[in-house]
Amino acid sequence: MPPGEPTKLEDLTFTRNIGVMAHIDAGKTTTSERILFYSGKSHKIGEVHDGDTVMDWMEQEQERGITITAAATMCFWKDHRINLIDTPGHVDFTIEVERSLRVLDGAIAVFDVVNGVEPQSETVWRQANKYKVPRICFMNKMDRVGANFHGSVRSLAEKLGANPITIQLPIGAEDTFLGVVDLMEMKSYVWSEKDKGETFVVKDIPDDMREEVKAARDTMIEKIAEIDESLTDRFLMGEEISVEELRRALRRATVELKAFPVLCGAAFRNKGVQPLLDAVVHYLPSPLDVPPIIGHDPERPDKEIVCKTDWDAHVAALAFKISADPFAGSLTFIRVYSGTVKTGEQLFNPREQKKERIARLVKLHANSREDVSELKAGDIGAVIGLKFSITGDTLCNTSHPVLLESIQFPEPVIALAIEAKSSADQDKMVQGLQKLEREDPSCRVKIDQETGQMLLYGMGELHLEILVDRLLREHKVSANVGKPQVTYRETITKRTRAEGRYERQVAGENHFGHVVVELEPIEAAKGFEFKNLLPAGKIPKKEIAVAIEAGIRESMENGVLAGYQMMGIRAVLVDATYREPEASEMAFKIAAGMAFREAARNADPQLLEPVFKIEVVTPDEFMGNVIGDLNSRRGKVHSMNARHNAQVVDAEVPLATMFGYATDLRSLTQGRGTFSMEFIHFSVVPPKVAHEILTRLGRIS
Repeated sequence: MPPGEPTKLEDLTFTRNIGVMAHIDAGKTTTSERILFYSGKSHKIGEVHDGDTVMDWMEQEQERGITITAAATMCFWKDHRINLIDTPGHVDFTIEVERSLRVLDGAIAVFDVVNGVEPQSETVWRQANKYKVPRICFMNKMDRVGANFHGSVRSLAEKLGANPITIQLPIGAEDTFLGVVDLMEMKSYVWSEKDKGETFVVKDIPDDMREEVKAARDTMIEKIAEIDESLTDRFLMGEEISVEELRRALRRATVELKAFPVLCGAAFRNKGVQPLLDAVVHYLPSPLDVPPIIGHDPERPDKEIVCKTDWDAHVAALAFKISADPFAGSLTFIRVYSGTVKTGEQLFNPREQKKERIARLVKLHANSREDVSELKAGDIGAVIGLKFSITGDTLCNTSHPVLLESIQFPEPVIALAIEAKSSADQDKMVQGLQKLEREDPSCRVKIDQETGQMLLYGMGELHLEILVDRLLREHKVSANVGKPQVTYRETITKRTRAEGRYERQVAGENHFGHVVVELEPIEAAKGFEFKNLLPAGKIPKKEIAVAIEAGIRESMENGVLAGYQMMGIRAVLVDATYREPEASEMAFKIAAGMAFREAARNADPQLLEPVFKIEVVTPDEFMGNVIGDLNSRRGKVHSMNARHNAQVVDAEVPLATMFGYATDLRSLTQGRGTFSMEFIHFSVVPPKVAHEILTRLGRIS
């Protein structure tokens, strides 16, 4: 049995499903490796810079020293089973964070204590807010020069709008960082340098910290009492509140997202990780502490179905990640919310309206796995060999179908052309791209209608680089790869109306469809909306209305201006002519597409381009160069703030101007500047730039 394996594994109160999330380089994987080592799951500590970590198992991760794909594992700590997912920090792989947080009950948010809240910290925090995931905060890298614990904690409130409650104070900082003071127990923990941090000494609080610790503990108790009514009066009366009562109250506040406990340490120096594991057990929820997930009846979307965390209930599980295994085939990661999934049974996929046979079930440890006979409510594991299910699909009993809310995927903003070097490689390349697309919903593969080129779309330059690298290595494809190109979008700027009429004889049968469609611009972020204003009975068949919407959606894929996908449009079906028996779905679909394209051409279409938020950190002396360069890239500088001995520039810049920026920034700052980028929205392309793009594409002369 693994060290510390509980005797009450059957009790879900002893289970934690958690993730580790943070900005790139804050120390997520390093922290995860220590968690596995101290819990006895692994027998040596892997280091990111050595490329031998358990959680970063892909070749591409080990070579680059970054996490690319979310890795799942399981370990034990003090009679508790912890299912742990280590997520990427780079913005290009934000989909991995999104789908992991969708199925987790809690998370450890890791922060670099030198920089506090960074751009990607804000992104993952918003994602966790979206899925209502309780969090504890770990202020990492207390041993680094410039470590600023109190400033970083303040940044949680200022930048994230969070309510941080400090439950530890650091003993020393930078090269004098020795350990932490536990404000609950009023004890200090000091780690040995000799045995990889496995042992630590519990001591009294250092004399020179007594006043600071007392003030910090009073503040902690006051903040906990403020958000827990059962303690407020007792606090005001000056009564003593026990450690157990404080912990219970802080746990409730954490689970309800009213507070976020803050701890500190230096994972790389093996300090502070064991108390972090204790905090996971004390403050993060079990599957029984979070509200039951709400699903819907596939036939009646307005009917809600509550999926309780109960092993004897009907099965409701969500597929949140697909991974291709060279030996086992397709590996589908699932979170079981209700019931028990057993090998040999058949489950139903409501989206596909097909049954899936559960041939093999496994629990995961990074890229290795352990066969099991069942996965119960509250478990995270994987099914080997599912044929139809993709990320976001529900698996349920055929007799009790339920549809869980799927996962929203970001739209890719960058693309490159890719072609096989020989006809023998063509089939391999297509199969490889299909597998990548199935695994990673934030990448897309399309054929350019005009050039016939195969285009691979992704979230950024690094994302595309990794996808191509995997295609060449894992799928043994020889291919020519073009340079990355921005994927623009198109929209309309005024309301227009047009009609489409299709009347033709096909295979001896008459087909007729006639629609009148009105288009109006809406926010680009809303994508597309469809409204049917026809009076009841105007079109007797429901399938016809579905075909009309499908015809419009298909037409939006290739815009009228330059062939880019269209967005920010509301299409309103205002009239239609239905003629029996000639009315057919095909005719109405084609008529709707004709009406849409006619209306869009008359609606003053415009090009949109992806705009990124960028944060540049540069020494003071290069500030002018950096600002001038950003302005030359059509950037808008929003703020400039001092951080330690550097300046932080926040700006918005079009992606089209940012290719190769890493090299340019090194030149501008003598190699001392760093930056991070994150997609925020699509914005209208200036007329002069739009003219150049359309000329280059041959749309205008």
